[in-house]
Amino acid sequence: MDADIIIIGAGVVGAALAYGIAKKGHKVIVLDGKDRDLRAARANFGLVWVQGKGSDTPAYTELTLQSSDLWPTFRQELAEAAGSRVDYSRRGGLAFCLSEADYQAREALLERTHNRQRQAYTEMLGRHALERMLPAVTLGNAVVGASYCELDGHTNPLQLYAALLAAVSTLGSQVRFRTPVTAIKPMSGGFEVDTLQGGVRARRVIVAAGLATPGLTDPLGLVVPLYAERGQILVTERLAPMLPLPASGLRQTSEGTMMIGATNEKAFDTGVTIQSAIKLAHRAQRIIPALGSVRLVRQWSGLRVLSPDKAPIYAESTRHAGLFAAVCHSGVTLAAAHAAIVGPAMAEGQLPQNLAAFSNGRFDVQKCA
Repeated sequence: MDADIIIIGAGVVGAALAYGIAKKGHKVIVLDGKDRDLRAARANFGLVWVQGKGSDTPAYTELTLQSSDLWPTFRQELAEAAGSRVDYSRRGGLAFCLSEADYQAREALLERTHNRQRQAYTEMLGRHALERMLPAVTLGNAVVGASYCELDGHTNPLQLYAALLAAVSTLGSQVRFRTPVTAIKPMSGGFEVDTLQGGVRARRVIVAAGLATPGLTDPLGLVVPLYAERGQILVTERLAPMLPLPASGLRQTSEGTMMIGATNEKAFDTGVTIQSAIKLAHRAQRIIPALGSVRLVRQWSGLRVLSPDKAPIYAESTRHAGLFAAVCHSGVTLAAAHAAIVGPAMAEGQLPQNLAAFSNGRFDVQKCA
């Protein structure tokens, strides 16, 4: 065997799994794809978010809460292992409401989520309470209020991604770039993974290749239903500090730039459009009118990796012991849980019962196949 575990996919999900597994002393080989492959890891907004997650999926809510609590220690240990900086702040987060109907819908969503928890971490704030929380910001007339979650935070997703890859190597494992996988072949005692550079063997294989995952796992009977959704983001020039808390669709980075996002489009390419830029800029200006005079310096898009119920999929093959799949669209938020919980469990060869709710068995996989 060339390694204990092969992870297919070197995005934030695959890298976090590899980091957590390598910390346990296992030898990991992470296989990355082509340079121009679709990469959600490089188009991420950077939120480490709790509010609203899993409002109709209690297990997702619980896992998100768990990962959020793990994040401070995870970030510190990762930065030390990688020898690099990973910006992270956990001062709470906002979701602005721009109408009374929007406010009431948000309140109903949170009430549904809180009914499934022992404690409510999110509260609704009216306009005056929000103004007291944001003294450096003059809010637009459209802002009715916001939801506020004390557990929300944000990070620099590119720093996170680079640190995960560096830490995997520091811990004695490998990341092989430009090594696209063509097939996974079960063999006695493990698997052989075919790549354009030759075969690689290991006792276990984890497929964390985002939207490319079904093409590798479905032929082996591990059906992983996914669909893509495009999200576009705008970035402004650097500004003086004005927004101390991240918000859904609006956050100021540690460098001062303002990130504005994101769209929800049925598309399978990473193009950008003027129409989306206008829509995003208009909403941001309704929240903070002063943004109307700043310059936009970048626009990009990425594809979200979504299951039918939008919760993660952690799947274990019933035909081929040791074959797993791990996919989600919350790779940044769940990075701490992937490193501490999901990755080590897969490395040991069996998912624990508390992750059973995320099995692909919750879907009609025969219909999806």
